[in-house]
Amino acid sequence: MDPFPYEGVQNKPWDGRSRASQPWKKSDKMFAVTMTKVMAIFLLQLVYSTDAKMDIITSKQDVHVGDALLLLCKAGGEGQITWQRDGQDIDEEFISSVDESSSKLVIKSATLEDAGRYTCLCDFDNGHMDDVQTQIYVYEGPSFEGTATYHEFLEGTDGAAPCRVSGQPAVEVRWLYGKESPSQGQNIRRLPDNTLVFEKVKRQDAGTYVCQAQIRGRPVSKQLSISIVVNVPPTAHMKEEVKKVMAGAESNVTLLCLVDGHPKPNITWSVPASYEPGGHHQFNSDGSQLTIRSVVGDDHGEYICTASNKMGESSATAMLHVFEAPEVSLSVEVQNVSVGQSVAVACNVSGLPQPDLRWINKRNGQTLDSPSGRIRVEGGVLVIDEIAPSDGGLYSCMAVGLIGNASRDVAIHTQPGPPPYLSVSSGPASVFFSLKTLPVNGGTPITHFVLQWRQNADVEWQEVTVPASDGLAVTSLMPYTLYTLRLAAVNAAGRGQFSDTNTVRTLGRREPDSPVLLCDEMKVGGDSFFIPLKHTDNGDTPLLHYNLRYREDNDRAEWKEKRLSADVNSVGLTGLTFGSDYQLEIVSVNANGSSAPATFNFTTAAKPVRGSMTKGSVAGIVMVIFLLVFLVVDATCCYKNRCGLLMSISVKLFGKKVPELREGDGATNGEVKMNGMSTPRGQRHHMEVQTLPSKEEGTLTEVTCDKASLTKHEKTQPDRNVAATDA
Repeated sequence: MDPFPYEGVQNKPWDGRSRASQPWKKSDKMFAVTMTKVMAIFLLQLVYSTDAKMDIITSKQDVHVGDALLLLCKAGGEGQITWQRDGQDIDEEFISSVDESSSKLVIKSATLEDAGRYTCLCDFDNGHMDDVQTQIYVYEGPSFEGTATYHEFLEGTDGAAPCRVSGQPAVEVRWLYGKESPSQGQNIRRLPDNTLVFEKVKRQDAGTYVCQAQIRGRPVSKQLSISIVVNVPPTAHMKEEVKKVMAGAESNVTLLCLVDGHPKPNITWSVPASYEPGGHHQFNSDGSQLTIRSVVGDDHGEYICTASNKMGESSATAMLHVFEAPEVSLSVEVQNVSVGQSVAVACNVSGLPQPDLRWINKRNGQTLDSPSGRIRVEGGVLVIDEIAPSDGGLYSCMAVGLIGNASRDVAIHTQPGPPPYLSVSSGPASVFFSLKTLPVNGGTPITHFVLQWRQNADVEWQEVTVPASDGLAVTSLMPYTLYTLRLAAVNAAGRGQFSDTNTVRTLGRREPDSPVLLCDEMKVGGDSFFIPLKHTDNGDTPLLHYNLRYREDNDRAEWKEKRLSADVNSVGLTGLTFGSDYQLEIVSVNANGSSAPATFNFTTAAKPVRGSMTKGSVAGIVMVIFLLVFLVVDATCCYKNRCGLLMSISVKLFGKKVPELREGDGATNGEVKMNGMSTPRGQRHHMEVQTLPSKEEGTLTEVTCDKASLTKHEKTQPDRNVAATDA
């Protein structure tokens, strides 16, 4: 061992933690030298003590009778070795020397007398004496000769489980149940001869018990497992002793037999119907559960479950009640019957147990059970004599059973009753009916009404059929005429009774007024026309529509017609011919007739010439405009101030000046021609034409009108062309 283990690292850091970059100190060297000396002294003492140490090595301390015993003594040094047992020298025949420092003692077949304290003594050559001792135990047993390992007891009886043990020296016995001792003081107790006694043995006493025998004071033991079986007679009972189930393909039922006993009982069944393996009787793995699928009436009856083992058998019974759902069948489901006739509807009910039969009027919920009267039930047959409209409706035949009800409905239809509380009011050549309440419908909804009228009793009734959803009115009658009227309802069974007659006089018929065209807001394009429309008096009857027609203003052109809805507020035309005169007429229409036509004439704008323009064209147009402006200015100067180029040329050519332009003359800068518009009020419109941008041609003609009274001459000889003058 290096006394200076750290000299080679004097100039090296320690380890970077506590002494980083620190040199080895002198005090540390002194400490290392001191520790080295101490270790040397300790080793010398260890060597000296090894020479004096003795030890006995044995194969085992507890030796069974008849087994070999081997003891080896190691003295740790040379010397004379001897053996003693309990202080007495042992014969040399059992002793043999191994070497100068070891000796062995061998007993080939141990007996109980060989037990004791063995001592190994050594007289060392250096004059030192020492000894070492060990204790040897010799035993016989334990054994369980003649002890039964299996016991069966009947539950509730007394039983005993003996444990017979032998061995030397003394043997101690202990009973174990699992890892603990059996609970004593209840029904288990232990006798002095180590027998377990069970008083009124219980099922929970069954199990494996262990009898454990041990040589007193030594770790030498042996154990024997003893099985305790508690036999229990079988018991069986049904989870449900009474079971009710509906028959049907989707109906299943399960019977459960609860079985107890030990050994585990075997289970058998007795069923009322014949058992077919794989049929609708199915059992679980241990046979305790029976499932019946698609229950039928034959499955009704007692089901007996029997549990048996070697201790006996036990049975339990369950009663299965199979029911069939009530069913209802009718002789007819819809019956049409005329008022005053009789009707009979038969009803049959079935089920298990047999259900009761009841008839119910579903209109008022009343049960019909009287065997006499106009409406009665005779042996399940519903009879209604002299049927009335109020008898129509749904009637239900019910089967009332213990496990449920069933019903079927029959619809009895008859004609409706007469309309009550009917009022009649007159209109322009028309009559209106009003019902405060609907008639009795006779069991089926009213679909139509029949309205009849006549002027006197000598003529036949005239009639019209009106859907129930429409207004009840008779139109196209004579104005200011007295009529007799009546009304009847109609359903799927036929026409019902008529109401009482009512007499009423119609009012006069009046057509609507002509519509008004608002020419102030009129717009005319090259091929389009638009003018607002104002509604007027409808003539006491709602407008049905407007009839519009138009054509080009020539004899060869044909009228084009359009129908406008009653709620329009303008007239618009497209696809017209450029630069053409047109005639337009529009009338209002209601149920009484048509109004006088409102007429209007207009002219569309000419179609513009389109083409590509070059720079020369543009320059030419500019020059023309410049010349036109120059001529206009010069002409103005010539006529007003008698000056300018024109005046100079006139004087030179004609020798006179151009006359002045006076106010009031008929000369104009140009003439614009616009067709007139006639109205039902006898007015003629004088119009001012302005050019506005249009949608297609770039210009749109908008015409505004000032109304002026027509002269007598204009009324007799209308002029279609009106000249518009500048203001």
